[in-house]
Amino acid sequence: MARIAYILLCHKDPVAIIKQAERLTASGDYMSIHFDASASPTDFAQITQALGKNPNVTFASKRIRCGWGEWSLVQATLNAVESAIDAFPRATHFYMLSGDCMAIKSAEYIHDYLDDNDVDFIESFDYFESDWIKTGWKEERLIYRHWFNERTQKKRFYGMFELQKRLGLTRDIPADLQIQIGSQWWCLRRQTIEAVMAFTRKRKDVMRFFRTTWIPDETFFQTIVRHIVPDNEIRARTLTFLMFTDYGMPVTFYNDHYDLLLAQDYLFARKISSEATDLKRRLGLLYSAKDVELQISNEGRNLFKFLTGRGRIGRRFSTRFWETESTLGRERELLIVVCKKWHVAKRVLEQMRQVTNLPAIEYLFSEQDTPLPDLGGIQNSLGKRTRHRRSLMRMLFDYYEADRLIVCMDPGDIDLLNDFASDRSMTRVLEIECQFSDDYLIGHAMRVGLAGERTSADTLERLLPTIRNDLTLESDRIRDAQFENYARMRETASAQDNAEALAAFLRISPEQAQPIADTHYLFTD
Repeated sequence: MARIAYILLCHKDPVAIIKQAERLTASGDYMSIHFDASASPTDFAQITQALGKNPNVTFASKRIRCGWGEWSLVQATLNAVESAIDAFPRATHFYMLSGDCMAIKSAEYIHDYLDDNDVDFIESFDYFESDWIKTGWKEERLIYRHWFNERTQKKRFYGMFELQKRLGLTRDIPADLQIQIGSQWWCLRRQTIEAVMAFTRKRKDVMRFFRTTWIPDETFFQTIVRHIVPDNEIRARTLTFLMFTDYGMPVTFYNDHYDLLLAQDYLFARKISSEATDLKRRLGLLYSAKDVELQISNEGRNLFKFLTGRGRIGRRFSTRFWETESTLGRERELLIVVCKKWHVAKRVLEQMRQVTNLPAIEYLFSEQDTPLPDLGGIQNSLGKRTRHRRSLMRMLFDYYEADRLIVCMDPGDIDLLNDFASDRSMTRVLEIECQFSDDYLIGHAMRVGLAGERTSADTLERLLPTIRNDLTLESDRIRDAQFENYARMRETASAQDNAEALAAFLRISPEQAQPIADTHYLFTD
């Protein structure tokens, strides 16, 4: 059976650290603690006094002062790992934790999971080819030497960087290493961690290199493990569930996140609020429980992105660069069908095509596989279509040799609608208003990744009102835009009323529009 040596880096909250160590070691696992040397001596004394007699707890052989972005974080980890290797010869796995982490599965589940997966879990993606670094320095982290802390010695940090840059004092990356990057929260097998430690003793050149890289805790273990372990024995993921806000800050979990955390395909979560006493109590009870059946739905990240996106809707005050492109053409007419139920819009579109014989295109800004002609590559991705929307539309008009064109769009694409409505061409908008049952909303949540097959009924019950309000908001924003040529079909309206809306939209007679409105299956789910 798996026996885990937890490597805990911490610097505060001695009471929480003591409870964490006692809880994790009670199931037969181990812990090696590095308590930051710059933290309170009184706090460290409290920890050692409480845990000193626990045979499953040890402390890093040497405590050092740690700073964000420094080599000190890696060195602290190595010190704690070295102590764990010596103290716990029966440990089969080594798992990195922080003081803010807590298990979100039972000890039984965690041990079974590691027994069933004989691999190393560590995020390790190609440093230069991946998009793990979203903004800021990339190559500069490696090819220049960084001796000072960017946060506490900002002037020296950037002064030395500018000096090296001006003098061309770059350095080479060790030739046999392919630098990797990823989260520092890994779980490695014993044979891997021993091989890593042997590598550090043998390759002094690599150690010198990483000691002066910037933020080495994101690259050191990630690179060495990938260098010494076959690819088929590595899972490039962390077993610790963590998320970041749009501002790069870690998401904090509170008492009402219990069900969400249990449903994620992870073993631990970071970071748990120090004030979430009920969440900590419940997770502590879960860890020691037996024969617990867990339903994994794993929708946490999509759910967070969706919920935090509410209220971030704003208006742009200047045009983007592609919006300065020339008009679609004063003589042209773009007809936009807007509907949240895509299958309904597609049925309406097909009927329009038969009645008017106009070229009609489905959700070209939402569906990658929407059939489109070859337009020189601009049609290849949703990103390109959106960035060069006016060019794309002009090329479609030219391709079909038509002055009228019908397309479908999602109600969430309000920026696209506003953009086309502001063009000097004629733009007409037909909104199709549908009814949304709870079953449909649950299916929608699953399709967009907000829920899974095993999402709990309680989570769905709390989520559905938010989704319903979101759909209502999208419709309200369309009406608030007050498009000059706007018509609306409604599922609850009569066929005659819908025929009048279609006639106004397509500029045809109500008699011509009536067969479209009379189609009996238009709104069927």
